[in-house]
Amino acid sequence: MEIEQVRQHIAYWIENFVEVPHPALGNFPPCPFARSARLKKSYEVYLGTDPYYDLKNRARWGLQGKEVVIYVYNPQEWPHQLFSASLNIANQDMLLRQDLIALEDHPDDPEIVNGVCMNQGTYALALVQSLSDLNAKAQQMANRGFYHNWPEQYLQSLFQHRQDPRS
Repeated sequence: MEIEQVRQHIAYWIENFVEVPHPALGNFPPCPFARSARLKKSYEVYLGTDPYYDLKNRARWGLQGKEVVIYVYNPQEWPHQLFSASLNIANQDMLLRQDLIALEDHPDDPEIVNGVCMNQGTYALALVQSLSDLNAKAQQMANRGFYHNWPEQYLQSLFQHRQDPRS
């Protein structure tokens, strides 16, 4: 994988999917805050080598002024179960204590919401964000009805390690 090509793929996905309103999502975009982060250049993309150790370092460094730090992995080198376990352990061992959380996106674990596949589809991604900021934004969107029509099972998975803004 070449970093510039990966950054272009991620930017394309954000601009042409993540920040675009969708009728199946109540005419909200999959992430209502993605456009702002993109326009402010408040996200960064890195090629990861080992999710656990990359996230261990990120826990020490923090977000360094970014809203989202995205680590990108080859999904053939990091099968879904291994990748998911690495992120879960990193969250529990380090990130959550630092008010950070790594959210997972892996092509072998399709995230379907009302018939819409939310995955980037090519890479395994660890998206690191401030936990308190993510919780506040989720509460803001819950108050606007963002999660109203989302499947309960998906939401339970989504809010693992987080405050459920619907309660």
